[in-house]
Order: sequence, then C-alpha cells, then structure tokens
Amino acid sequence: MKATLTVDFKNEISKIDPRLWGSFVEHLGRSVYEGIYQPNHVTADENGFRQDVVEAVKKLNVPLIRYPGGNFVSGYNWQDGVGPKNERPVRLDLAWQSIETNQFGLHEFMTWCNQVGAKPDMAVNLGTRGIDEARNLVEYCNFPKGTYWSDLRRENGAEQPFDIKVWSVGNEMDGEWQIGHQTAYEYGRLVHETAKAMRLVDSSIELVACGSSNHQNATYGDWEETVLENAYDDVDYLSLHQYYDNFEDDTPEFLGKSVDFDNFISEVIAISDAVKARKHSQKQINLAFDEWNVWYHSMKNDDAQEKWQQAPHLLEDHYNFEDALLVGSLAITLLKHADRVKIGCLAQLVNVIAPIMTNTDGTPSIWYQTIFYPFMQVSNYGQGIALTPKQTVATYKAKDYEVPYIDSIAVYNPDKNETVVFIVNKANETVDFKLAVSEAKLGELITATQFSGYDMHQTNEDQSMSLQPLDDVLIEAHQVTVNLEPLSWNMLRIKTEL
Repeated sequence: MKATLTVDFKNEISKIDPRLWGSFVEHLGRSVYEGIYQPNHVTADENGFRQDVVEAVKKLNVPLIRYPGGNFVSGYNWQDGVGPKNERPVRLDLAWQSIETNQFGLHEFMTWCNQVGAKPDMAVNLGTRGIDEARNLVEYCNFPKGTYWSDLRRENGAEQPFDIKVWSVGNEMDGEWQIGHQTAYEYGRLVHETAKAMRLVDSSIELVACGSSNHQNATYGDWEETVLENAYDDVDYLSLHQYYDNFEDDTPEFLGKSVDFDNFISEVIAISDAVKARKHSQKQINLAFDEWNVWYHSMKNDDAQEKWQQAPHLLEDHYNFEDALLVGSLAITLLKHADRVKIGCLAQLVNVIAPIMTNTDGTPSIWYQTIFYPFMQVSNYGQGIALTPKQTVATYKAKDYEVPYIDSIAVYNPDKNETVVFIVNKANETVDFKLAVSEAKLGELITATQFSGYDMHQTNEDQSMSLQPLDDVLIEAHQVTVNLEPLSWNMLRIKTEL
C-alpha cells in the first residue's frame, strides 16, 4: 500500500497552543493518594510528593493540568483542603463513593505543579456551591493581599498570589450523574452570573464553560447552543469530553473512531460559529477538549469495588497496544484542529485511565503504559505550527465511517528549525509512505522512531514495550520516503530550511 502526505509550508492550520497537551488530576481512585502524593513512599520528598512520579510527568512535558475534577468537583468544598492538615475534615466523596481525607488540597497542588513545570486549570464547583464560592476562590488564589480571602491564603503559607489564569466553570453539568445537574438554560444563566463575579475579582482570567460530556448525550447540540446563547460573551472556551472503548474487540472499527473524534470537533465549531453569527459577535469561542482518552478496560472491576474506601483502585485501565495507536490518531486529530482547539487534557495523568501507573509495593514501583509513548512524543515535539495536510491513501469501511488507513500530519517548529511528522498506520500491512513538501528544503534526519510489532492486546506492566528506531528513511530536498510497519505509531524529526 502507498500513502502520500503533501504539505505547503505557506499553508498553515495555526500556531499550536502548548496547552493542547495538558492533562488532568482528579480526586478519584489513586490519582492523588498513592499517585502523586504518598508521604510514606521511599521516593517521597518533604511535601509527600512521589519523585518517581514527578520525573515521569516531566517526561510528558504537560503544560496545563486540570484539577480537582471531574465529577469530584461538583461536591467539593475547596476550603476543606487548605490550612493545617490536622484540622482538615474527612468527607464523603459522593461522586465516587470514596472517603476524602483532604490531606492534599489547593496549596499542595500548586506546589506540585511548580515541581512538574505545569500551570493549573482550576475547576469551580457549580453543583453544590455556586457564584459566591467561585468568586471567593478566585480572590483566595489571585488577589495580592488585604482582604479576607487573600490574607487567609497568606496565613496558609502562600504570600504571593497563585495567579491562576485558566478556570473551568463546573464539570459535565449536562449529565444526570452530576451532583447539581442542570438544564442547559439553568447552567448557561449560572455561567453568565458566575463568570461576571469571577472577572470582577480578576479580569485577566480565561474561562471554560461545560460543553457536552459526550456527543452521545441526548442533549448534545442543543446544550452547546443554549449555553452559548446565555454565556457567549462571558467565556473564552467551550469544553468537549469523549472516551472510546473496544468492547466488541474489533481493531479496525476501534481505530476508526478517530473519524468520530474529528467529526465531533467540527460539529461543535459549527455550533459555536452559528451562535456567533446570530449574535453578530466579533468574538470567537475556541474549544477545550479537556477530557479525552480510551476508557473501558476497568469498568467491570469498578462495579465490584467496595464503597467508601480511601484511595480505592478505580478506573485503572491497563492499556494495550491498539489503545496507543488510537491515542496517537486522536492526538493527530487535535493537531488538525489547532486553529480552534487551544486546550486539551488527556484524562487522566496518574493511575486513573492514565499513561503513568504506580505500585504501592513490589516492582516496578512505577511503570509506563502503552499510551505514554505517543503522548510523550506529541507533547514534546507537537510544538510550533501545524501545517495543513493533504493526504492520499486508501480507506476502509467501518460501521459508520470511511476510515483512512493512514493518519498523518506535519508540524514545523521554527524555534528548532525542524519539521516533525506524526503517522499512524492502521493497515495490517507495510505502507510505502512519502512526505512531499513545498516552500521549504528538508535537511538531515534528527531522529525517526516507531512503536510497532506488538500484539494488539499486549499491555506493558513488565515494561517490555518501547519506542524503536525507524530505519531506512530516505530524505531528499523536497521529499521523504519510508516504509511503515503494519499497525504502527511513527515519528520523524527532520532539519528544515525555509
């Protein structure tokens, strides 16, 4: 099979917002406790932060981390997680029917973010709380001093403001499962009033309103339209959430779900722009795809879990090789929409549907899932300018879509004078791949890697899976050719002169 990716370096999609490669930490399962925070662990520092996890997160280079939820936030009192630890209350977490000790809270999260080099995306509780608590939290975090909440922050050890810029206004408020679930009109009006109060405290913040929790929801489409009708001028981003499964054990069908992902983004852009037109607005709403991943492996185990435990083993998917291929395709799809998707959060980061897993005892103490590798490469090298892809390749018929056998895109990083090409081969055969460029001259190959040769169901608990060299890459001034292994994730980095 043959495939060609043609790019013109003058034909750009957009500059890539680095926040596209963010992630997500929720008080859920072992994400926080026994994940990023475990004071009795051999690698823990004086803050109780596992340094093996810190180093793993640094490898992923995530610039933005959404916190503290997720469903958790809709029943969360942020004041429970500040102040002396011996005075913090133990609470019932209704969202995940667990016990929350509140030994890790806002200050700990901000300190941890500084360690891993990330900025926060702070979610506010619009389920059981609302306008007053949202504006108080902004004041606590961002106001310098001289008021009740800002001085309380200083008493609790943070003299300087946290200066948090990105705020998520609630979580999945379209879902019946959400504590404080609302109709689209109720939520839209609440966002309007909450945003107004938050911006009166700090006019520099950026706000993310809840879009649909998935596009299968009965209210999808009407939800986005109604929320934006009421809050278009008050927010900067509309969120999207989507997870994929392969209960049918059909690899071609599963890998084809990147087409669904692409359609979902395009639909929400169209809805947002329709509201913009009706309002005769000059403002553009961009998107925050702040929950995306594969999620299904752990569901049966989760249903059998005993309730009201501390840090229970919940949502601990062990990802296989085909999951990594789909995650790679989804990342390529995000790059194709870099003009409108400015924030992304792989959900989640540690232990809970995550690329990083920890063990409380035994060996290894930490291990990388299959999805770690494609995400690590896009987060580190999917930077700069996304170039409009023109792809020529055969397709196959999935249940609902025509699926290209190849997903590919090229990114030009002017800071490094390099072109990076990401490619997923979904075909169960070798593909003769060609990159053809214009308005640029290709130079030496910096590196070429592949993730290939594994069984679709293979997982990586033993850390036997890794990136391998991609050999026999032929580079000419305006062309690259390479043979792609069947069912593979691939990356090329090439010096480039414009």
